[in-house]
Amino acid sequence: MTLTRLVVVSNRVTPLSGRKAASAGGLAVGLLSALQETGGIWFGWSGELHRHPAHEPKLFRSGRITYALMDLAEEEFEGYYAGLANRTLWPLFHYRLDLAVYDHEWYAIYRRVNQRFAEALVPLLREGDLVWVHDYHLIPIATELRRLGADVRLGFFLHIPFPSPEVYLTLPWHRQLVVDLCAYDLVGFQTATDLRQFREYIELELGGRSDRKGRVRVLGRRLHAIAVPIGIEPEDVGRMALSPDARRQAQRVATTLSGRHLVIGVDRLDYTKGIPERLKAFELLLRDYPAHRQRVTFMQISAPSREDVPEYMDLRRSVELLSGHINGVYSEADWVPLRYINRGFTRRALMGFFRLGRIGLVTPLRDGMNLVALEYVAAQDPEDPGVLLLSRFAGCAAHLDGALIVNPYDIHQVAETLHTGLTMSLEERVERWQRMMSAVREYDVRRWKQQFLDCLRECGGGRRR
Repeated sequence: MTLTRLVVVSNRVTPLSGRKAASAGGLAVGLLSALQETGGIWFGWSGELHRHPAHEPKLFRSGRITYALMDLAEEEFEGYYAGLANRTLWPLFHYRLDLAVYDHEWYAIYRRVNQRFAEALVPLLREGDLVWVHDYHLIPIATELRRLGADVRLGFFLHIPFPSPEVYLTLPWHRQLVVDLCAYDLVGFQTATDLRQFREYIELELGGRSDRKGRVRVLGRRLHAIAVPIGIEPEDVGRMALSPDARRQAQRVATTLSGRHLVIGVDRLDYTKGIPERLKAFELLLRDYPAHRQRVTFMQISAPSREDVPEYMDLRRSVELLSGHINGVYSEADWVPLRYINRGFTRRALMGFFRLGRIGLVTPLRDGMNLVALEYVAAQDPEDPGVLLLSRFAGCAAHLDGALIVNPYDIHQVAETLHTGLTMSLEERVERWQRMMSAVREYDVRRWKQQFLDCLRECGGGRRR
């Protein structure tokens, strides 16, 4: 049986092979696996800006995959990516209404870029293709492909949360973007909560109907909407954690700890990750549980992100001030409680740090899934695992019942739970880790990929009621 060709559409394209592919993150691993299996196209932004970008994509082939890359003009980047995607949809979908900017010019540019991408993609499509579109940057592309007559099955996966109707309704273009989502044959979400909130909007605002099998009838169409969590490749993470580079990096840190426990946090420097709240909780741990002073070190690694966006510049300043305050109050001549590192590390180094960490501190204020939590679990030593302290607002909290679940806004609870994790017995740590590892293996990235694509293959191409 000939496999249907897959066409992946995402904001950024990750042309990887060899060693780079082996160390790629969860999304890239899943998409590369799917494309290599069926052959196909990976279409998206090249990451480059050009004064007069071409209407046709730049094409190159690697193995069974054709990469189709589109440049953006400077004004397109500012409106489509830096503006509507990252200063409107990103904060809104993460419940940060105080940071969301509603600019009509950004929205117009966002739609024009999606239209231009669709016009460049259509000539590359063949009858019978499966087109899999990813994330909030490209919501309208199905509408544009339908308008251009593309008769293919279209699937969309949202990697970030879908907000409650009350929050989503603040968006001036809320109706149009959901109408765009309804142009797909299949829409996928990370969690059952995201799916429920999408269905509630469909029913309340568009008069649609849905059933327990994921079938949605709305606007004269029928589509499917499902929840399928993305995962990681746990065996690959385990191998990376034991690699010579990971061991070397972890040993460098272990030497400086002098036997102290390590609390590890790894995030992009983003206001959704709850980093200031996390630091304040660690400060409370030192204040309220003085026995941990000089016995624990917290290493927070936060790679820079969107450094030209004002909200991110403000966040960096506040985190740096808070870090300095904590170290100024609690440091001793031979001990600094907090190591705040504002740069990235290789994935192998991070897996080594995870394996060393007695506590993995993953406390986003809101997150679609959070692969860091899954990687922390997969990197552990089965004989002496660490403890995952996890926000209830991370998507993966739904199936990691062995984690210590916290409300990241309640810094007193987080501090108390840090104490619980640091004093937990080996027997309980092992039992909790085994439960989590079972879930990480069950909900891995290959299951995510296969479940979504199997469902898309079964969906009809834009069938009417």
